[in-house]
Amino acid sequence: MQLRTAVMFVLALGVGGVANAAGEIVIKFSHVVAPDTPKGQAAERFKQLAEKYTKGKVKVEVYPNSQLYKDREEIEALQSGAVQMLAPSLSKFGPMGAREFELFDLPYLFPDQETLHRVMDGEVGKKLFAKLDSKGVTGLTFWDNGFKQMSSNRPMHNVADFSGLKMRIQSSKVLGAEMKALGANPQVMAFSEVYTALQQGVVDGTENPVSNFYTQKMNEVQKHMTISNHGYLGYAVIVNKKFWEGLPADVRSALTAAMKEATAFERETAQKDNDDALAKVIAAKTTTVYQLTAAERAEWQKALLPVHKEFESVIGADLIQSAYATAAQVAREQAAPKAGKKK
Repeated sequence: MQLRTAVMFVLALGVGGVANAAGEIVIKFSHVVAPDTPKGQAAERFKQLAEKYTKGKVKVEVYPNSQLYKDREEIEALQSGAVQMLAPSLSKFGPMGAREFELFDLPYLFPDQETLHRVMDGEVGKKLFAKLDSKGVTGLTFWDNGFKQMSSNRPMHNVADFSGLKMRIQSSKVLGAEMKALGANPQVMAFSEVYTALQQGVVDGTENPVSNFYTQKMNEVQKHMTISNHGYLGYAVIVNKKFWEGLPADVRSALTAAMKEATAFERETAQKDNDDALAKVIAAKTTTVYQLTAAERAEWQKALLPVHKEFESVIGADLIQSAYATAAQVAREQAAPKAGKKK
């Protein structure tokens, strides 16, 4: 009887659907980070909400720390249907042939979180996710890691301070161009290798949200950090397209609601983690933390903004211009109350 029920659920789900012997729809959610990270906590929050809102029709199995698949294997596993849900970093989509996602690697594109989230949650985000359809993937939402800061064993106040530095980056042509624009030598390296490389002097510095910097103990091997907010590191929550489209409409609606709540939770958690990590780095006193002056930030921006034009043909001028327009709109809204007070 149980077997017959399971078969009926599979047929009801359509191609790509998964059901267990108890008749529950199973979602295997695989990710590569620890359970106590913002992404890990949000995956667990989604599990709780999904099972609650579907009244037990769905069971979410979360597999953290690359328990099922490593960083380079997980997207292929999703496309094959071996897992149903992932939250890979945005840098993973370029190698898939969706280089438009390199929009998020552009330096100084997002002046603040408000602009960033409006771009993600608006038409630009929809256009980016549409690029994944032909690859058997459906995009659901974007999650934060945070804005990136520069670190090295040399103070980095002016662009000239980067001259000759070997700076570790993720595998991204945009990030490579960013470092070259500053006069540094980009070094592509796996995240797991960075601490040892910094310790041994294989690379001089790197860029990271402060939460990554602190949890990976980079403050033990980096003497200086500059709060630059020059770039962004984030994730996209994606599902197997056939699986998602094969779900009953009511289940898909409930899962969408659960993901919306999990996303709000994740973004708040990521911001708090970065704020807490910065306080801990300062308290540890092993790394000197420096805040750019307005003039220094303007110099960095002048050096880095040409990278936008360099990758316009790859990312799409329309996407970049949309991000500019969103930033301008947010700036106008932020200035409006201040203008009103002056009157």
